[in-house]
Amino acid sequence: MTSWKAGPTAYAGPTSLVPPAPAPPSRAEPDPLRAAGALLWIDVLDSTIRTSTQHGRSEVAEWLSRRRAQLLRPELRVLVVGAAHQGKSQLINALINAGVCAVHADGGTGVPTVVRHAEAPGAQLIRRGSPSADWTAEVGMQDRLPLDLDRLEPAIAEAAAKFPAGTPVHAEVMVPRSLLASGLVLIDTPALPGLPGSAERAVRVASDLATCAGADLVLYTCEAGREITDAELEVLKDLARFFPGLLVVFTKTDYAIDWRRNLADSRTRLARAGVPTATTAVSSALRLHALQAGDTALNNESGFADLIVHLQRMGTAKHDKLARDTVSRLGRIAIEELAVPLRDELAAQQNAGMPDAVARLHTTQRRLDNLRKCAVRWQNTLSDEVGDLMSDIEHDLRERTRAVMSEVEEFFATADPAKSWDEFEPWLRQALQELAETSMTWLAERTEWMARKVAEQFPPEAGEVLPPPALVSADERTDGVPGLDAPPVARFSPGQKLFIGLRGSYGGVVMFGLVTSLAGMSLINPISIGGGALFGGKTIRDESKSLLKKRQAEARTAVARHVDDVFVRLNKEARDTVRRVQRALRDHFTAVTEDLQEIVMESLRNAKAAADQDVAAREQHARRVQQELQSLAHLYEQAQALSGRAAG
Repeated sequence: MTSWKAGPTAYAGPTSLVPPAPAPPSRAEPDPLRAAGALLWIDVLDSTIRTSTQHGRSEVAEWLSRRRAQLLRPELRVLVVGAAHQGKSQLINALINAGVCAVHADGGTGVPTVVRHAEAPGAQLIRRGSPSADWTAEVGMQDRLPLDLDRLEPAIAEAAAKFPAGTPVHAEVMVPRSLLASGLVLIDTPALPGLPGSAERAVRVASDLATCAGADLVLYTCEAGREITDAELEVLKDLARFFPGLLVVFTKTDYAIDWRRNLADSRTRLARAGVPTATTAVSSALRLHALQAGDTALNNESGFADLIVHLQRMGTAKHDKLARDTVSRLGRIAIEELAVPLRDELAAQQNAGMPDAVARLHTTQRRLDNLRKCAVRWQNTLSDEVGDLMSDIEHDLRERTRAVMSEVEEFFATADPAKSWDEFEPWLRQALQELAETSMTWLAERTEWMARKVAEQFPPEAGEVLPPPALVSADERTDGVPGLDAPPVARFSPGQKLFIGLRGSYGGVVMFGLVTSLAGMSLINPISIGGGALFGGKTIRDESKSLLKKRQAEARTAVARHVDDVFVRLNKEARDTVRRVQRALRDHFTAVTEDLQEIVMESLRNAKAAADQDVAAREQHARRVQQELQSLAHLYEQAQALSGRAAG
């Protein structure tokens, strides 16, 4: 970034009004800038005005245009400002040796007074259209009121009273003076408010007065009996920005004993504050007395001789050195104002961080990456859940069949299959049917839960991705549990009972017969027959119990095989159902993922195109701003060169 300095050299301090001794003639080449005359500063000023208009700063362009017209006028308008009772009006009166400006001990100038040359003396009060109107603009006859020169001060007050309160007016006084004949115009102004204590209002009022009055040069008055205050330094700093010919005039040296010391101290303060201004000290009383007495030495002692020479020299240099210095300062001020928003805009763009379009592109890229990770997550989740579901459904079926077999074992612990099979078989069929239906219902609920679990792996912005209920339904109707025929069991017929009874009673008869034979009884006797009957009955009962246990064992075995067959069939159906649901969910979520990827890819393409356009637009805008700043820097250097060449 180009560094635009305040000037080509540092300010060395207030200068003297006494012109330096002329330098010996030089054989150096003629200065092309000086040879060009006013053309160069006019070109620079016109370029600055055009640039201000191009940058949308019409108020700056208007301000510069007003100063351009002012610099092209042949007259040198000198604005005299200062605090109250600092000798402004008396200074003007002493310069032209005429009492045209009111001087009071209790009050200062109330209405600004413009003093110019005329062959015949005259005065008039001029009403302006607005407080900011140019004082040099033409006004109609109805806005001009003639004033009586013999009683100028009351005439101004009476004429101003004819207008409504607050109407902007100023007085014009024309007097035939050789000092004014060269185009010098002196402007007396009311005291700046707040000075010498406060500069807040004074800076604004002084700037407005200088702009509206069309001043080319500013004279700031200060009593020689005191030093320049901090508030006055602020006013002078602001005036020095716009008026290179700023002059600080210390007045009333005839009343100040230590005015030379005060003048030296004030010059030191001005130098430290960096205010580029010339200084001089005058006495209006000595000047007027010298003019009345025709005393040249006293006139030189008053300090006005150097002041008049300075004013004449500035009038001669208005279209050359003064104009160049003025345009140099005005151009640099205007260009700085134009450059500030451009620099701020460029800095804001550099510090703005990531553009919105690029941020959207990065967000879309992250969405695409998240979607790819999501595809891996839901596939892993589906695979894990399917494996867990198969294991759980098999375990559930086994637990339920074990519960049924426990009841079967308990039932056949006492029941005879030959007698209770017709009652047992419907119960078994119903229990297995309920087992199958309960297992399938649980499977349906588990598959729905699995679908929700997989859907949770998708990002929230994907919306509703659950498949339709029919797609994951596992509530399939089984063909029904087949019945179980009664197992073939051995029946205990009467003949078998008779045979078993005879076989058991034979041993009883023999055993009891042998025992009773010792008593002399025969082998066959009532006791042996009774013992045989007892043994025969017990044998029949034991055989009957043995056959019952055999029938129960056979029934349990048959039921276990039947239940195991049902378990295998139900487990196969459950696994097939889980596989079908897995394929359905896989196809559904794959389609959802592909749709989301297509949407995100389309968003990514649009975001990339928008980001490319935004970056290109920002780069183009930055290049345009930099080009404008470079153009302003070049124009700034031209304006700065005006001051450097003029100083040379």
